[in-house]
Amino acid sequence: MEPGWSWNGSHSSQTTHSTELQSSQPPAGTPNRTLLQGRDEQLARAEVGVLAAILLVATAGNLAVLLAVCRPGRKLSRMHLFVLHLALSDLGVALFQVLPQMLWEVTYRFAGPDLLCRAVKYLQVLSMFASTYTLMAMTLDRYVAVCHPLRTLRQPGRQPCAMVGAAWLLSCLLSTPQLFIFSLREVRPGSGVLDCWADFGYPWGARAYITWTTLCIFLLPVGILTACYSLICREICKNLKGKTQSCAPVTGGLLAASPSAPCCSQKGSQCPSGQPSRVSSVRTISRAKIRTVKMTFVIVVAYVACWAPFFSMQMWSVWDEDAPDDESADAAFTITMLLASLSSCCNPCIYMFFSGRPLQDAARCLALWGCPPSAPRRQGSAG
Repeated sequence: MEPGWSWNGSHSSQTTHSTELQSSQPPAGTPNRTLLQGRDEQLARAEVGVLAAILLVATAGNLAVLLAVCRPGRKLSRMHLFVLHLALSDLGVALFQVLPQMLWEVTYRFAGPDLLCRAVKYLQVLSMFASTYTLMAMTLDRYVAVCHPLRTLRQPGRQPCAMVGAAWLLSCLLSTPQLFIFSLREVRPGSGVLDCWADFGYPWGARAYITWTTLCIFLLPVGILTACYSLICREICKNLKGKTQSCAPVTGGLLAASPSAPCCSQKGSQCPSGQPSRVSSVRTISRAKIRTVKMTFVIVVAYVACWAPFFSMQMWSVWDEDAPDDESADAAFTITMLLASLSSCCNPCIYMFFSGRPLQDAARCLALWGCPPSAPRRQGSAG
């Protein structure tokens, strides 16, 4: 039950779909109605309920984040820009992936024309790509802010906009195969029962496509995220080590300057050389950056935790010829699919936890929408 590329109301692997499309006619006397009864109705009802809850929480949470970030009179920082687009992509997951899947579970077979079938499949994967690549762009921005802070001073507004634009452009391009793979077709030749199914054309097509999608949406981004956070942690540890070595406590509570790294005892003061104290820089500038790094890291951990079981099941289903295809496998695919959908619910909750007062900001935004904005309170820098 692959979201985006093979959600079909009940679990069956891509290989099974291709086999069914090429199978012979059903035995004489077998009614077409039997083709509509090949799922666990109790599991389907539970899935509809969980999907409805996920849809409600994800939509409300991401709308609250959008209202908080886009508050009238508030200037978007670099981090706010990425949070804005991450919330937009997660809202897309809720509206274009979870909602169609919930309706599909209700009808069992896809109820719509061929054009709608292709559009739904395209938007399902587009939202997945956009959410993943926006998160990757956010992490890359935190890497630049922490490890190469001087680069953020050069055209500070254009760089994050370019990264966000590249994330959306790549998402649109990499989702285009969905338009050609999926179409409205008979589940079995001559049955008269239509569904939105994939046709890969070759026996190895499903394996190649799922492997490619797993690589682009999960494995490659996780590798980049891991590398970025390894470098970020290394830089933070280096800064903390430099901070402790710059000033050392002595008897009487005074601070003695290290011969190799002189500094000043007062925050925000100047060193004898006329340059700002390194301790001051670490304790003021880096504190906001470290907070946003922590937030992004938690979002990444939630992303990996939600999607790792799902992609593991997908790869297992196409690479292991002995993978089970029964009710137990159906339940396992359903559980991993629902777990993956939780990612769009986790991100707004994480942002609310780290930002402090997003619900108050959202309420204030609703109250001030369309009215002249008052003087905004000074907000701490988000990097």
